[in-house]
Amino acid sequence: MKSLKLCYLFPVLVLSFLVLSFPLITARILLRGDSFSVKDESDFIVSPENTFTCGFYPLGSTNAYYLGIWFTNSRDKTVVWNAKQDRPVNRQGSKLTLRKNGALVLTDVDDTIVWQTNTTSFDIARAEVLETGNLVLKNPQGDILWQSFDLPTDTLLPHQIFTKNHRLVPPLRKGSLSPGYFSLYFDSDNVLRMIYDGPQVSSKYWPSPDITDVYTIGRTTQNSSRLAYFDRVGRFFSSDGLQFNVSDTGFGILRRMTIDTDGNLRIYSLDNSTGLWKISWQAVAQACIVHGICGRFSICTYTTEPKCTCPPGYQMFHPSDWSRGCRPTFSSKSLESKHVKFVEIPNVDYWGFDLNATGPLSLKSCRALCLDDSRCRAFVYRRNGEGSCYTKGILFNGHRYPGFPGSVFLKVPMNMSASESGLLVLEGTDAKCGLSPENVLFGSPSMYVLDFKKVKWIYLYLFCSTLGGIEILFFVLGWWALFSKHGIPASIEDGYKMVSSTQFRRFTYTELKKATKNFKVELGRGGSGAVYKGVLADGRAVAVKKLANEFQEEFWAEMTTIGRINHMNLVRMWGFCSEGRHQLLVYEYIENSSLDRHLFKAELLGWEQRFAVALGTAKGLAYLHHECLEWVIHCDVKPENILLDGELEPKIADFGLAKLSQRGGPGSDFTKIRGTKGYMAPEWALNQPITAKVDVYAFGIVILEMIKGKRLSSWVVDDGDCDHEQDSQLGKFVRMVKRKIQSGEDSWVEKIVDPRLQGKLSKNQAVTLIEIGLSCVEQDRNKRPTMASVVQTLLDCEDETTLKT
Repeated sequence: MKSLKLCYLFPVLVLSFLVLSFPLITARILLRGDSFSVKDESDFIVSPENTFTCGFYPLGSTNAYYLGIWFTNSRDKTVVWNAKQDRPVNRQGSKLTLRKNGALVLTDVDDTIVWQTNTTSFDIARAEVLETGNLVLKNPQGDILWQSFDLPTDTLLPHQIFTKNHRLVPPLRKGSLSPGYFSLYFDSDNVLRMIYDGPQVSSKYWPSPDITDVYTIGRTTQNSSRLAYFDRVGRFFSSDGLQFNVSDTGFGILRRMTIDTDGNLRIYSLDNSTGLWKISWQAVAQACIVHGICGRFSICTYTTEPKCTCPPGYQMFHPSDWSRGCRPTFSSKSLESKHVKFVEIPNVDYWGFDLNATGPLSLKSCRALCLDDSRCRAFVYRRNGEGSCYTKGILFNGHRYPGFPGSVFLKVPMNMSASESGLLVLEGTDAKCGLSPENVLFGSPSMYVLDFKKVKWIYLYLFCSTLGGIEILFFVLGWWALFSKHGIPASIEDGYKMVSSTQFRRFTYTELKKATKNFKVELGRGGSGAVYKGVLADGRAVAVKKLANEFQEEFWAEMTTIGRINHMNLVRMWGFCSEGRHQLLVYEYIENSSLDRHLFKAELLGWEQRFAVALGTAKGLAYLHHECLEWVIHCDVKPENILLDGELEPKIADFGLAKLSQRGGPGSDFTKIRGTKGYMAPEWALNQPITAKVDVYAFGIVILEMIKGKRLSSWVVDDGDCDHEQDSQLGKFVRMVKRKIQSGEDSWVEKIVDPRLQGKLSKNQAVTLIEIGLSCVEQDRNKRPTMASVVQTLLDCEDETTLKT
């Protein structure tokens, strides 16, 4: 009898365990006017057959959460889409709302709008997740008015159409809120490609750059439709002719295509019995072929896994981060003389960035070609047939493989010791190579391995821990109900701020009025408003920008732009105030004022500081143009907007005119933007579409002004008239410099550079800056360089610290 009762009791216990252990699914759709918060962990939007779930998921063990979609039954909650990858929200009070105006809105704990759909139709009735994994907004008739499939992040799902307007960007890395440098996209030649677009260089690596004619691998450039997808069977189709089948072709298997943080594109298949993923196809078989996996100067060697190594004469830049590559142990200036030698590293090639490609050519002639070129850092000699020579100005994408019929010959100083210039050691280090899959926040390699002996014990541990967890949960809830102040604990708020990329909050006008002592100390005044010094209640010195009434539209542009980016060469925003007609922005206070004060007024800036300011400013602009999730065009680059901190490190300020352009999208027509006359590119007067090249033009003027030590930006542009350049100080200076360069004068640099420096400068750096400045102020914007290439050029001569005395 007792055993019979136990038989009846056991199913009840199991059912109770299941009910208590797992969240109840209480909502499959979200109706207009409804919402759910992060704390409502049982309120998710679930697909009809429970395959996909849309809700909030945590960033590690912090109080920061993301809104996303994941596979319900995957063991590690594999996320396939998220609303705002670079901006988490607080667990306390953040929520998702389908507003009555038809917009799906994600708000943070302070009601700040973090993300929202571009829908304003009152006809929208509900939000739901389809069985395909697509989050959609529908009207009462069931028509789809918005869908997440149109905004892919790092993953494609079966029958999700990938078009020319889309990019797949890798998921987040540990300790970072920025997306990776790799992306999948349709190139302008209609071919589906992958590119590494890093802070120093950009290079395409799939299909292999060695394939000059894509027709040889079955691709075509003729179809301009530019779309791709894969079906539920596992067959992939692309308009450029790329087709393939996964290794486990067939129905009934859940699949996803993901670009991982190591830069490889893979299709994964889900094992429903274990909830684990297995790779059923990948684009790149050997990881070293992926550009950027090892940083500058590094060499990637693939054995069982990729290993990064520094060549002779170089050392690792950062002891735990191979993505930053290696740096020389000698001065680059020492390579300009004839007192150099070459160290051969067999079977190694550095892809791309050729100064010269010649063949047939002898090894001796190739060596002489590199020796006579001061820009040459090394040459690659291929011993195929009569031999071919490739001199290199940049050493990136180093790759060692036994089948390569040649060697790289590194240029090093003649006095470098034998131990320093010895054979290349192939043993790796403990540092991770590039952005390895082990750095993936969700979906680490451990998810692909399963020990079945441990599985049996997992259920027992889970059962016991769940029962104990339930008791603790009831105790904590009771304690909280009795003693909580129903506010946000300081520890939680601090933890949230540590992981939040914005760290900003809403201030009251009274609070800022008190902090600035009724706006007593004015730091400066610009076209969009005045800036005042203040001290917050916590002791932080801040700069409070009070926007003029006509710039209230730009208030939100500046707040949303600055609030979500973070770079050492950009001024940090701490918060904002929006009360009626009062629109204010709160920034970190920068001690040493702006660059114009140090260039054109009493305080003199030395040469090393000037070069550092040029490099730092270039890095900040390159970050805005190339590294942000959305491209940012500053539109008002000038010395007044370049601030210097206590160590004279530059920080770009005043984003009141910044505009965003969706990554990979067409150029936009910014008709309402106004920059500062004198630093405005010719495009403004010609009513041409505004691109990032307007910032490059303004940067070029700033660089030339730093060289000269005087204002050159006297050019005033009137509507419809762009001929003033002929009589401007800038035009005269540019023509004068070009004449001196063409004349071959030995001392032309000294005659141009600011005489207050008394000749204390690095001539090589000065020449480099002048050349960059001239190229940046080209009238034809297509001839201007990108900020990424400017940074690379400056980095190449950064260690030239010897000043002429």
